[in-house]
Amino acid sequence: MDDFHGKLAVITGGGSGMGRALALELTSEGCHVALCDMSAESMAETEELCAAAMPAGTRISSHLCDVSDEDQVIAFRDAVMAEHDTDQINLLFNNAGIGGGGSFLRDDRDEWERTFGVCWNGVYYCTRAFMPLLVASDDAHLINTSSINGFWASIGPRTSHTAYSAAKFAVKGFSEALLTDLRLNAPHVKVSVVMPGHIGTWIERNTPLIQGHGDPLNISTAEVAVARRRMGQHGLPVDDLSDDTIRAAIKQRATDFLENAPTTAAQAGTIILNGVRQERWRILVGDDAHAIDEAVREHPEDAYEEQFMDRIRAAGHLGVLDIRVKE
Repeated sequence: MDDFHGKLAVITGGGSGMGRALALELTSEGCHVALCDMSAESMAETEELCAAAMPAGTRISSHLCDVSDEDQVIAFRDAVMAEHDTDQINLLFNNAGIGGGGSFLRDDRDEWERTFGVCWNGVYYCTRAFMPLLVASDDAHLINTSSINGFWASIGPRTSHTAYSAAKFAVKGFSEALLTDLRLNAPHVKVSVVMPGHIGTWIERNTPLIQGHGDPLNISTAEVAVARRRMGQHGLPVDDLSDDTIRAAIKQRATDFLENAPTTAAQAGTIILNGVRQERWRILVGDDAHAIDEAVREHPEDAYEEQFMDRIRAAGHLGVLDIRVKE
């Protein structure tokens, strides 16, 4: 599928980040797009940006949907079919994701399951719901976003990262298994698994908002207390720090994750779509993704040790993930 003009793409998590970047690039090529997200405001911004560059006749629709809820996903599918007057789609980007639930032992079960629900169940429910529409098309491609955490369940040996990693491993395994399943039963439907490294998005801001921990750019006094406890669990000496210092550290981390990323969301979108055009089933996004993939393969027994992370950081990758607190 090297020409997206006139095709119909469904994008989850289309309100920001890579989802927005995909929508912008696709609509600029005349591809019709149906977005879903949990923020109507964010989707409205995406629509406005797309409208400024897309050819006449290109359609874009937005749909509120929590992809971890199967009933909402089915309603989303039905709304797409009605609004675009179709019984088929060409592209499904299972892109929505959040973090949280890092520790299986310390974090709340609800938070753990919320993260796993969005990052894995969202992919499963959307694929279940939209697969008949992909199969009904003459030319179709399923694109599932995993992560470097789909082959490396870590962001360093001092930080637990269980829920997100478990979900992303599931997405990777599911996508790879679909290669054979689709070849046997629907050979005109292609599948790709996307494994980004650090991409400049607002996931560090959106995650606590969705998890109910407040906006990192403007957190309340009660939320500071929760953040202080969490940072203490990382071994940071935060007991004597002021609330304003904690607020500044959290805001800076979210901002740094967006602004200091080695790969922008727009660059990631282009890499992903080029992979789709080339029908590549495995799409690594970012130099850090390639470097970590190679390092895990070369030193699998060391992948969760201090020296492994030292090598990754010495090569210039993932340094922005360090938690820093400055007075």
